[in-house]
Amino acid sequence: MSIAGWPESEQPRTRLLERGIDQLTDAELLAVCIRTGHAGHDAVSYARELLGEFGGLQALLDAPAKKLLGVPGLGPAKVAALKASLGVAERYRYAGLAREVVLSDSSSVLGYLRHKLASLEREVFACLFLDTRHRLIAFETLFLGSIDRASVHPREVLKRTLELNAAAVIFAHNHPSGVPEPSASDIQLTAELKGLLSKLDVRLLDHIIIGRGREVSFAERGLL
Repeated sequence: MSIAGWPESEQPRTRLLERGIDQLTDAELLAVCIRTGHAGHDAVSYARELLGEFGGLQALLDAPAKKLLGVPGLGPAKVAALKASLGVAERYRYAGLAREVVLSDSSSVLGYLRHKLASLEREVFACLFLDTRHRLIAFETLFLGSIDRASVHPREVLKRTLELNAAAVIFAHNHPSGVPEPSASDIQLTAELKGLLSKLDVRLLDHIIIGRGREVSFAERGLL
């Protein structure tokens, strides 16, 4: 059953516009995106089933499109709508980071990195390049790896830092295993990069490892 068939006052879409996003549950927000239900269930009931199957909104939105397309009732149009909604949210968050001093809102940085890296099935090494006021210049994925390792070439890191005229950087990489504990090689690489960057008068502010539902900050651990 489509949301459009409900009485106007009961439609999540109408309540969203009149009362705001905070007045809707996760299932209702999801129903607005997918618009229709499946197998005799209305959109909200179907949305609740999806949230239960995936274990929550974040896990659902982070799931690869290929996996979503295999779920009964989630055709290309619905999956595209879900991925588009996530993309809009990511770009909104990115725009906010670009306007603000990055270190003034660490939760926004972690949220952005979580959305970018947490669901990836291969390890990647990325960098936030910052100006002298610690505002965001660019976020870039520098190296792609396998399911448990990404080879990082310090020369390329330094080269890109100079090209963007960055005054400070924050490194980030994901652990597809879901466990964000730094390895000995992670700690050694970070120390090496910090030393090389300092010779260019560039500060390494943090190195953040993204797991599943948990992150580790080298700065907070005293590893810098």
